[in-house]
Amino acid sequence: MKSVVLFAALSAVAFSLPAAAQTVCDPHTFGAKADGKTKDTAAIQKAIDTCAPKHGTVILRGGTFVSAPLTLRSDLTLEIDKGATLQGSRDLDDYPLREDAKWRRVALLHADHVSNLRITGGKTEGGVIDGSGEVFWELAHMHRVPNDTSGSGGFPRPMLLDITESQHLTFDHITVQNSPMYNFTFFFCDGIKIDHAIIRNPAKGAPNTDGIDPFSSKNIEISHVDIDTGDDDIALKSGLVERDPKIGPVEHVYIHDSIFRHGHGLSVGSELAGGISDVRVENVVMEGTEAGVRIKSNRTRGNDIHDLHYKNIKMTDVGQPIQITEYYPKAPAAGTDTAKPMDAHTPRFHDISLENITATGAKDAIIIGIPEYPVKNLMLTDINISGEKGLQIRNAEVTMHNVVIKPTSGEAMVKEEGTKIIIK
Repeated sequence: MKSVVLFAALSAVAFSLPAAAQTVCDPHTFGAKADGKTKDTAAIQKAIDTCAPKHGTVILRGGTFVSAPLTLRSDLTLEIDKGATLQGSRDLDDYPLREDAKWRRVALLHADHVSNLRITGGKTEGGVIDGSGEVFWELAHMHRVPNDTSGSGGFPRPMLLDITESQHLTFDHITVQNSPMYNFTFFFCDGIKIDHAIIRNPAKGAPNTDGIDPFSSKNIEISHVDIDTGDDDIALKSGLVERDPKIGPVEHVYIHDSIFRHGHGLSVGSELAGGISDVRVENVVMEGTEAGVRIKSNRTRGNDIHDLHYKNIKMTDVGQPIQITEYYPKAPAAGTDTAKPMDAHTPRFHDISLENITATGAKDAIIIGIPEYPVKNLMLTDINISGEKGLQIRNAEVTMHNVVIKPTSGEAMVKEEGTKIIIK
C-alpha cells in the first residue's frame, strides 16, 4: 500500500472550509414556512445565493422544509440543525433529467464546479435530509427494465446529493434517508471528507439506493459512518464505457472506523473503466450485509485495479465476506471458459491485501479471476471465516498466512483451474 502517497494526498487537500462565518442566512427571512407542506425552494435558494458570496452559513432550524432541487455554491456552509428536516419534493416533475447524463435526474442537492462546500448538522448530532423516496421506489418497480446497465434500473430517479467536478467538500454530523436513488454521489471530485454521517434506506423495496458512490474521484476520506441501505453501502466506481462520455480513475481513498448494516457491502466496481488504485479500508464492522470485501468487474467494465488494502474488518451474518470476481455478475461453471484477447477494458486485479478479517455466519466466499488475467499478488493474512461453504478459488495467485476457513459442509477451499496458492 502506498500509504505515504495516500496520506500526503489527503493532507494536501486539507479539506478547506469556508472562512469563519460572519454571515448567517435564515430561509425564514426569505419567506420559508417549514410547515412540511409548502415548497420552500425559492426561499432556501435565495438564502444560499445571498450567503455564498460572503462565505456564509445557511441554517435550517426547526420544522420541515419541503424543497425541489437546490443549487449549492462555492464557499458555502449549509447547516441543518437537530430538529430540522430538509424534505425532498414528492413531485417527479421537479427533478428534470440532467442534460449531461440522462440516466439520472437533477438531485435534491446538487452542484457543479464548486469548491469549499460543507453540509453539516452542527457540532454533534444534527438534522435530517429526507429524499421522500417511497413514491420514487414504487415508480421504479413499475417501470423496471430487466438487465438495464445504466445504474438506474431503467427508470432514472433523483439522487439525494449529486456533486460534479468540484473540490474541498465536507459533510459531517448529518443524517440522510429515503433517497429515491443513490444517496451521496460525486463525479470527478477532488477532496471529499465524510465524517459522522448516518445513511438510512430500507433494505428491501428501495432499489439502487447506494450509500456513498464516488465516481472517478480522488483524495477521499470516509470515517465514522453508519450505513443501512438497499444496495451498495459504499461503491467506488470509475466509469462505464457505454454510458459515460468521460472516464477517469478513482484513487487515494481512506475508509475507516465505520459500520455497515444491510446492503451489498463495501464495493469496488463493477464500473471500473477508468481504473482504481490506492484504497485503504480499516476498522470496519459489517452486520447482515450481502457481501463484505467486494471487488467486481468483467471483460467490458475493467481496467487496472490495484493497491487495495483491507485491515481489521469484523463481519457477522455477511453472505459473502470475500467476493472478488472478474466475472461480475455471474461466473461460468468451472472449466467452461477459455482465455480471450485482452484489451483496454480487461479487468486486471493485482496487488490486493486482506488482513485480520473475521466473519461468522457466512454462506461462502469466492476469488475468481478470468483466464487471460488471473487475480495476481493477492495476500490473505490472519483470515478466519466460518459459514455454510468454503472458499472457492479460480484463476488466482494467492499467498496465505494463518488463513482458517470453517465450513459446515464441504471442503474448506475449493481450488479450481488456474489456482496457485503459496502458504507462508
